[in-house]
Amino acid sequence: MLIGKKVPDVTFRTRVRDESVGGPNPFRWQDMTSADYFKGKRVILFSLPGAFTPTCSTYQLPDFEKMYPEFKAEGIDEIYCISVNDAFVMNAWGKSQNLNNVKLIPDGSGEFTRKMGMLVHKDNLGFGMRSWRYAAIINDGQIEQWFEEEGYSDNCDSDPYGVSSPQNIMEKLKAKIAA
Repeated sequence: MLIGKKVPDVTFRTRVRDESVGGPNPFRWQDMTSADYFKGKRVILFSLPGAFTPTCSTYQLPDFEKMYPEFKAEGIDEIYCISVNDAFVMNAWGKSQNLNNVKLIPDGSGEFTRKMGMLVHKDNLGFGMRSWRYAAIINDGQIEQWFEEEGYSDNCDSDPYGVSSPQNIMEKLKAKIAA
């Protein structure tokens, strides 16, 4: 069980908008670390098999985006979505989803996902190595609550979704506060 463990220390290669770059693509590379994302904050991190994929684009990401104010009211500082996709893909996906609240983390090499123990083969879909679908509430870099979809396996024939849904996480957050 991952509850109580620290998230892995990883450097993420991101692309950030910077108008001083100029031109039609005003972005620059910026390294971000696990500490940049998790230190001193209580966040939700959710991971999914890939940007632009059906469940991720139709339900999971849009619902986290919509429920952001509710999560803020429950003491969550940020919501992060991580995927084994590069910064260019993650930025394009964020733009296509009209994101304002959820922040995307590109785990292009899968290093963070591997160190979390969630890297799986998705060769049956032509994806290569990707993340198993999960979510966590992370408080100052430490895993407070864990939400892993059933059936963790390589080349899984299905794409389980429910345990890591924002609705389930909200239910558990409210139950913990009420308890």
